Amino acid sequence: MAKANISVPKTQYDRIARQAKAYRAFVARFFESVIRDPVEDVVGDFRESGLYAEEFLRDMEDGLRRSSYAKRHGTSPAPKRS
Repeated sequence: MAKANISVPKTQYDRIARQAKAYRAFVARFFESVIRDPVEDVVGDFRESGLYAEEFLRDMEDGLRRSSYAKRHGTSPAPKRS
């Protein structure tokens, strides 16, 4: 499929560019504010539901502990925002 060029008035382009910048800022802020529960709490919640096999829970815990997310953020909760 060939790429097509589209022409829009500068005012419309500026509006779209501002919206894209606002969207990127929103998404970045949203993912910064994700609650970071300790691995033990996450696995415990799954375990308490009684819906998952112990083997799955062990694999999940191992995967969470090895994940780059856990290594970056540890097990401390996210800071509260006002």
